[in-house]
Amino acid sequence: MTLLRKQYSVLPGFGVTLGITLFWLSLIVLIPFAVLFGWAAQSGIEGFLKTILNERVIHSLYVTFGTSLIAVLINVVFGLVTAWVLVRYTFPGKKLIDAFIDLPFALPTAVAGIALTTLYAPNGLLGSLFASLGIRIAYTPTGIVIALIFISLPFIVRTVQPVLEDLEPELEDAATCLGANRWQIFAKVIFPAIAPALLTGAAMAFARAAGEYGSVIFIAGNIPMVSEITPLLITAKLEQSDYTGATALAVLMLMISFLVLLLINLVQRWNNKRNGMN
Repeated sequence: MTLLRKQYSVLPGFGVTLGITLFWLSLIVLIPFAVLFGWAAQSGIEGFLKTILNERVIHSLYVTFGTSLIAVLINVVFGLVTAWVLVRYTFPGKKLIDAFIDLPFALPTAVAGIALTTLYAPNGLLGSLFASLGIRIAYTPTGIVIALIFISLPFIVRTVQPVLEDLEPELEDAATCLGANRWQIFAKVIFPAIAPALLTGAAMAFARAAGEYGSVIFIAGNIPMVSEITPLLITAKLEQSDYTGATALAVLMLMISFLVLLLINLVQRWNNKRNGMN
């Protein structure tokens, strides 16, 4: 007769851990969001629409999410290349470069913004070179894109890098033996394996870029209808004690970000089903 012994866990049981999880999630996420929506609802639907349909607000949303999308798309390409080099090759200074990838995580965003502005300003080291060609980077949406590329790169690299490390080289060898060329190996073997991680990194990078303030505010110049971002408008309304207007813009950004992340998750789920993953 087999005796069944009770399995003990280091952590408390399901009921206790679920209760702790829900309490902490409510305290950190749900309650603040509920207060945010409550403040925004005080102006009513008409006041909410009047705030978000302002021409200046709409243009700031275009700049905020447009530059975030461009920065993420650029980082998807170059972040993947960076992760590939760090995983597949050994060269002098590799560990140093690998450490530099995490610099945007540790560096205060305001410091990054000042450094980029100094570099790309019309009288800066690189900005002066572009200015001689009639190209202006600082105080334009182009400067915002550069700042967002800087702060969002680690999200792409650090999500793809572990997947590339775990990818079995035997799969590539087998594809080579079957006559596949390099492009076919990447498209049919490597990319399907890293696509979920790449989408996850892109989603996190986009969310980070859309809400960025510190590194952008300096290089953007915050010129209305040119390089003004929505987080700056929210700050301006808070300084004017317009809490209802500030929360209305915050709710709008939250809704747009949620829809974008939902779309990315749906694409990721479709990709997993397409490749036979659970």
